[in-house]
Order: sequence, then C-alpha cells, then structure tokens
Amino acid sequence: MIAQDIIIRPIITEKAMLGVTQKKYVFEVAKNATKIDVAKAVEELFKGAKVAKVNTVHVRGRMKRQGRFEGYTRSWKKAYVQLAANSKPIEFFEGMM
Repeated sequence: MIAQDIIIRPIITEKAMLGVTQKKYVFEVAKNATKIDVAKAVEELFKGAKVAKVNTVHVRGRMKRQGRFEGYTRSWKKAYVQLAANSKPIEFFEGMM
C-alpha cells in the first residue's frame, strides 16, 4: 500500500485538536493498516515529522434508524500519532488552532 491509501483523512474534532499542542494527531486510516504502516505513511506524507508512538482503535458501526428502516453505520479504524519531541509539527493542523 502507498501512503495515500493508508492515511484516509485527519480527524478534526474539539477533542482531537487539544492534542495538537503536544504533537498528538488523530487520523482515519485503512482498516488493514498496522501501526508500522501508519508511522511510515505519516513520515512519508509530512516531511520532517518523526513518529514516536502510534495507537490504533477499531471504531464499531453504530445502529441508526431512518423511519422504520434501521441499519449500521460503517466501521473504521482510527490512529493516534505521537510525534517525537525534536520533530517538526505538521503544518496542516497549525492553521486550525
């Protein structure tokens, strides 16, 4: 897999933005991506970023109803990426604070 297939999108929520000051970022990643794949993809996509730690979470689909019809939302995988102290921050998130 290439880096663009592993990192799907950044997660921009109030809780996720609290970690940006400590160089903690949250991304939606491919369901079959490992922690090593995510670390390599972040370092490749964002030049100057050195990953110290990656935590992943499988987010289950939730039951939703639309009138009398019910179903589940899609399940997906989330990655919490901690950059090293001497690493350059990711500029994409700098404009959002």
